[in-house]
Amino acid sequence: MSAVQEAMPAGRGSRDATVRRFALTDAIFSGLTKAAAILVLVLLGGVAVSLVAGSWPALSTFGFSFVTSESWNPVTEKFGALAPIYGTIVTSAIAIIVAVPLGIGIAIFLTELCPRPLRRPIGMAVELLAGIPSIIYGIWGLFVLAPFLQTTVQPFIIWLFHGVPGLNSLFAGPPYGIGLLTSSLILAIMVLPFITSITKDVFDTVPAVLKESAYGIGCTTWEVTRRVVIPYTRVGIMGGVMLGLGRALGETMAVTFVIGNAHRISASLFAPATTISATIANEFTEAVGDLYTSSLVALGLLLFLITFVILAIARYMLLRIDSRAGA
Repeated sequence: MSAVQEAMPAGRGSRDATVRRFALTDAIFSGLTKAAAILVLVLLGGVAVSLVAGSWPALSTFGFSFVTSESWNPVTEKFGALAPIYGTIVTSAIAIIVAVPLGIGIAIFLTELCPRPLRRPIGMAVELLAGIPSIIYGIWGLFVLAPFLQTTVQPFIIWLFHGVPGLNSLFAGPPYGIGLLTSSLILAIMVLPFITSITKDVFDTVPAVLKESAYGIGCTTWEVTRRVVIPYTRVGIMGGVMLGLGRALGETMAVTFVIGNAHRISASLFAPATTISATIANEFTEAVGDLYTSSLVALGLLLFLITFVILAIARYMLLRIDSRAGA
C-alpha cells in the first residue's frame, strides 16, 4: 500500500510536467503566429509610408491633376498618370475577361469530363505555364504573337467591323501587332494557370455525395456543375480570380515587350499604350531629378491603391454573395 501511495505523486508530477510543457509549446506557437501576422501588417504599412513619402514631391506639385492629366514629358517636367492608369486597368480587365471562362472551363473538364489517365498530364501542362518566366512570355509575344496578330488577326478584325458604330473605333487604326490587345492576351495566358489550378483544387473539394445525389435525380453534367459545383465553390473561384487579377495588375516585363510604351490614351485596342509597371520599369533607371523620380514613385503608389481598392471590392462582393446565400 505504501508503494502505491509513493507512486501516485510521481505519476501526478509527470502529468503536471507534461501539461506545463504542452502549455508552453502552445504559448510559443500562438506567439509566433501572432508575430507573423503583425509582421505582415508592419511590412504593408512600411511599404505604404515609403511610397507616400517618395511620391509627396510630385503629388504636392501637380495635385489631383497628376491623376487626371495625360501629359508625360520629362523634358518640361510635366507628368500625368492617366495614360498608365488607363492601360493598367484595360489590359487587366481584358485579360480577366478572357482567362476566367477558359480557366473555369479547363477546371470543369479536368474534374468532370476528362478521362482519368489524361487528368494528370493535362493538369501538369497547365500548371507548367505558371513556371515560365515573364520575360519569356514577353519575347514570345514580341516575336511570335505580335507578328501573327499584325498580319492575320488585326487586318481581318478591322475589315470585319469597318463601318459598325462603336466597334469600328474600338478596332481601328493600323495593325501594329503590339498594343493593348496583344498585351492583354499575353496577360490572359499568364494568369490562366493560376485561375485554373485554384479552381480545379476547389472543385475537388465538393463532396461526392452532393454530385451523386444530383446525378441520381436526373441532372446532366452541366446542371450538376452549374447548380452544385460552382455554388459550393464560389468563394474559392473568386479567390483564384483575384489572384490572377493581382498578377495581371502588377505584371511588368511581358507587358513592356508588347504594349508599345506610348503615353497616350486611344479608343482602339490595337493602339500602343503603357501601364504603370511598364512605365516604372522603362524609365526609373533614366529618371533625372527629384520630381521625375517622385512621379515614378507616385505611379507605384497609385498601383498600390488600385490593387487595394479592387481587392476590397471583391471582398465586399463575396460578403454580399454569402449573405444572399444565407438568406
